[in-house]
Amino acid sequence: MKLSRTGIILNTENYDACVEFYHQIFELNIIFQKQEGSFRLTCFDFNGAYLMVETGGYANSIGKSVKEGSMKLRFNVPDINDALASLQSKGIDAEIQESSWGSTINIYDPDGNRIGVRDEITFSQQASA
Repeated sequence: MKLSRTGIILNTENYDACVEFYHQIFELNIIFQKQEGSFRLTCFDFNGAYLMVETGGYANSIGKSVKEGSMKLRFNVPDINDALASLQSKGIDAEIQESSWGSTINIYDPDGNRIGVRDEITFSQQASA
């Protein structure tokens, strides 16, 4: 099968807060927005793919468990320390977690969806091994 584009659809309960979060915290550009009645969506450029944030999801204010939300969004960054500083400057409580396979920052969006920020260098090394 030949693919034209890939994307992720994220259904949210706190739609406005999630749209603001991905736009402000991760500085994702909005491709388009749509509203039909109470249904709303915002489509972001996700570094060549798309992240579509839609209404109709479930929130957990303390963060979703893997069972509640088995998907985790991953943002690879060239400098994990710069990413940490950026997140903290925007009011996100975060810390770097070191593992044998690399460094990550694990946070939640306003709906409690799991997000991982990972250093690109060790990811590339792992992928090419």
